[in-house]
Amino acid sequence: MKASRRSTSSESKMQITEAVILMAGSGSRLRGTSGDLLKPLIPLLGHPLISYTLDALIAAGIDTITAVIGYAGDRLSAAMKSLAPAGLRLQFVENAEWNKPNGISLLGAANHVQGPFFLTMGDHIFAPELVEFLISRADLEALNLAVDRKITAIFDIEDATKVQVRGNRVTAIGKQLPTYDAIDTGLFVCPLQIFDYIRKIKDTSSCSLADAVQLMAADNKVRAHDIGAGWWHDVDTPEMLSHAENDLRSRFRSTGAATL
Repeated sequence: MKASRRSTSSESKMQITEAVILMAGSGSRLRGTSGDLLKPLIPLLGHPLISYTLDALIAAGIDTITAVIGYAGDRLSAAMKSLAPAGLRLQFVENAEWNKPNGISLLGAANHVQGPFFLTMGDHIFAPELVEFLISRADLEALNLAVDRKITAIFDIEDATKVQVRGNRVTAIGKQLPTYDAIDTGLFVCPLQIFDYIRKIKDTSSCSLADAVQLMAADNKVRAHDIGAGWWHDVDTPEMLSHAENDLRSRFRSTGAATL
C-alpha cells in the first residue's frame, strides 16, 4: 500500500507539518514469527504495518517525517523510501543505541524538527482521523497525549502504558500504575521542550519517553485528549497482530472499505 498525499485543513492555531516515528528497536517479540522480516514491514492484511502510519500522517497534512531507525537500519530505510510518495520529505536518524529505552531514540530527532511535531511509534496503527483530531486540539505550549478511556477493550492490559488523568491534565503515566483512568495510545503532539526533559534523564538507567512525560506531568505540562470511539492498536506480539487483523477486517466489512 503506497501512501497517497491529500491536503487537509486543521483547526489548530498552528498547522503541524512535521512528524517523528520511533522505530529503532529489533521487534523481536513479533519478528519471531516472521523470520528476518523487519517489524515495521510485517504485513497486516497484506500491507506493511508502517504503511498505515504513513497514510494517516500524510492525510492529516504532514509533509516531513523523521524516522528514528536502529536495528537493520539500512534495510528498513530502503524499504520505507519505496513506500513513501513523491513530495514527502522522509529523513532518517540512526540510533546506534537502539537497544536502550526509547527516550534515546526520540532525543536523536532533536536537531531534525523545527517546531511542535506529531509523534508516534512504528508498531502502532490507528484510525487516520486521530492525527487531525489531536493536532486540532493540541495546546502547543504543552505535551499532548491521545488517551483511550475504553480500558476494558484493551487487548493486553498488562503490556499497556497506563495514565492518570485529572480534568484535561495527565498526572501520572507508566506501565505499573496501580490506579489509572486511561491508556496511552502512543500518539503525541510534542513541543520542542520535550527534548529538555529527556536530557534531564539521559544518563539514568531508564530513559524512556514515559519517564520524560512523567517529569513534564509533574510540572503540569501534559494534556490528555480522549479519543472516544476512535480505534488504535499496539502491534507488539503475534497475538496483538492477530487481534488487530480481526478488528480491521470487521471495520472494513462494516464500512465496505477495502483498505485504510
